[in-house]
Amino acid sequence: MSSEQEQESIRCLVAKVGLDGHDRGAHVIARAFRDAGFEVIYSGLHKAPDEIVQAAVQEDVDVLGISILSGAHDTLVPKIMNGLEEYGAKEDTLVLAGGVIPDEDRDELKAQGVAAVFGPGTSIEETIEFVRENAPER
Repeated sequence: MSSEQEQESIRCLVAKVGLDGHDRGAHVIARAFRDAGFEVIYSGLHKAPDEIVQAAVQEDVDVLGISILSGAHDTLVPKIMNGLEEYGAKEDTLVLAGGVIPDEDRDELKAQGVAAVFGPGTSIEETIEFVRENAPER
């Protein structure tokens, strides 16, 4: 058995927050994560930040991938990060953001605790590798 198989599988929540109805990218990531051996939960569309926080805490996920294309990342992501902090889950959750997020907004998201921002055109392999290297140890 390889060391990778011996590891507990990485639990990921792929979340669509806000009114953004475009979920093709979220589905692609969810499928790629599953194919990489991760346990994947998909939030479905139009979730409020507190619903995503609740799901992340209840499912005890290692990774929270937030897919956002609506431009509301600067208001919605901080609400999620604050919610994770309230539940004491911010430190042991790897939070990723993906979608259309302008370069000038990325530093602010990272300052709030987002580990990485993956824009359009990021390779799936790069994203999976990042998760494998950075997911919290259980």
